[in-house]
Amino acid sequence: MIKTVIEPFRIKMVEPIKLTTREERQHLIEAVGFNPFMLRAEDVIIDLLTDSGTSAMSSDAWAGLMRGDESYAGARSWYRFHDAVQDTFGFDHVIPTHQGRAAEHILFGIMAKPGSIIPNNTHFDTTRANIEYNGATAIDLPCKEAFDLTTPYPFKGNIDTVALEKLVAERRDKIPLIMITITNNSGGGQPVSMANILEVSRIARAAGIPFYIDACRFAENAHFIKRREEGYSDKTTIEIAREMFSYADGCTMSAKKDAFANIGGFLCTNDAALAQQERNILILTEGFPTYGGLAGRDLEAIAVGLREILDESYLDYRLFSTAYVVERLDDAGIPVVLPAGGHAVYIDARRFLPHIEALQFPGQALAVELYIEAGIRSAEIGSLMFGLDPHTGEEHPVRQELVRLAIPRRVYTQSHMDYVIEAIGLVWKRRNAIRGLRIVSAPRFLRHFTARLERS
Repeated sequence: MIKTVIEPFRIKMVEPIKLTTREERQHLIEAVGFNPFMLRAEDVIIDLLTDSGTSAMSSDAWAGLMRGDESYAGARSWYRFHDAVQDTFGFDHVIPTHQGRAAEHILFGIMAKPGSIIPNNTHFDTTRANIEYNGATAIDLPCKEAFDLTTPYPFKGNIDTVALEKLVAERRDKIPLIMITITNNSGGGQPVSMANILEVSRIARAAGIPFYIDACRFAENAHFIKRREEGYSDKTTIEIAREMFSYADGCTMSAKKDAFANIGGFLCTNDAALAQQERNILILTEGFPTYGGLAGRDLEAIAVGLREILDESYLDYRLFSTAYVVERLDDAGIPVVLPAGGHAVYIDARRFLPHIEALQFPGQALAVELYIEAGIRSAEIGSLMFGLDPHTGEEHPVRQELVRLAIPRRVYTQSHMDYVIEAIGLVWKRRNAIRGLRIVSAPRFLRHFTARLERS
């Protein structure tokens, strides 16, 4: 059998990449305060800032755009979207939103109160910010294996169920819901096992607490279960996905990830009374309940994407292509999170730049150098993103200092990834000369998006 794993698609349209010089990139990153988020996209050669909304849509999805019904209420596109979501996720009530953080804003605006605590395996940035904005506390309970970035444990995205059960026993009255993020984005894109999801469901239901899934990368998580968890190799990925959601009471979803869409999301629940509250807020902030801030063409694209993302040939390619980069970096001695996740490559900036202290932001410093070296845009997931307590203003170094290189779906080829591998190797060779950064200005919430920094 042929061993080479190929892209299970053909390229039908291309977009030119502007190739900049190192000197140009040095000037450009300085001009935006050493923050890759603030760069113009045209000045980026390989854009791995995020996999959110950056996927290449298929010919079927583009055809869906042309079919979009833009009626204000009750459009045909809404019903196709609704049916596609229910077919996979199975929840009684589907509430469309313009993206995942809008779903989080509605959910936590109702459920989270000052003094509330919301546990998760690891909250990502917008989830945490929407919880904290409402005066509640986001608590991360990653499994102990998550903290050893070098071991091959297959489900490092798991929540620590012993710690969760203890927290529920002690603080039940303060917990409006329990959440789990699949895959665990802040924890290296690591998957969550079905056994872990089932145990969280058991704990939540025994305590009468709603259990929600942040479902952004549900298809990748389901395919990891098929590959790695005993008893699931003979099940289809769609069967595994449906089982995952059968254990939950609702979900939030950014369709900009595992639905290939450039915009869109949704909020689901089995609670009719809660769904009505959510629709009331939706009308106030997003739009009528049958479009929720989306054009009919976007609803069509999501409906197509939810079908395509569960194609197992695609998912095999997706997981293999990410592992390809991780394994070559690891072979070169470059510290990466192991095993490979699904949507991104994570570099351990603490081990890459041990001479830079956490509050000099080694992850951000590394992201800056990757841009200067080769025009690669990436994202820090460390003390810049999560180190500030927005209520007290205190800085707290976080446990992991990572740089995420998120790979857009169906956008880059193997030669692009070989370029990335080579560039990281060049930065690795001159790592001892890299300096830290300090903040010049930044907002209180989600500061990493717009902060300006300078060399320390």
